[in-house]
Amino acid sequence: MRSLLLLAFLLLLLAKVSAEDWTGADEKAEELIKEIHPNYEPWFSPIWEPPSGEIETFLFSLQAAIGASIIGYILGYYRGKNAQNS
Repeated sequence: MRSLLLLAFLLLLLAKVSAEDWTGADEKAEELIKEIHPNYEPWFSPIWEPPSGEIETFLFSLQAAIGASIIGYILGYYRGKNAQNS
C-alpha cells in the first residue's frame, strides 16, 4: 500500500500539466464553434454565473457529492435489505 502511494505521488510530481489541460468541455466547444462559425450568436445566456472559478468548482463538487451520497444510500439500502432476507 505504501509503495502504491509513493508511486502515485511520484507520478504527480513528474506529470507536466498545463492550465489548458484543465479547461472544461464547455470552453472547448465554445472555442471550436467560434473557429467554425465566427459570427455565431448564442441563443440564450446563463441565468446566473458564479463570481469566480473557485465557487463554480465548489458547486460542481457539491453536486457530485450529493449525487454520490444518494447513490451510496440506495446501494446500501438494497444491500442491507438483501442481507436481511438471506
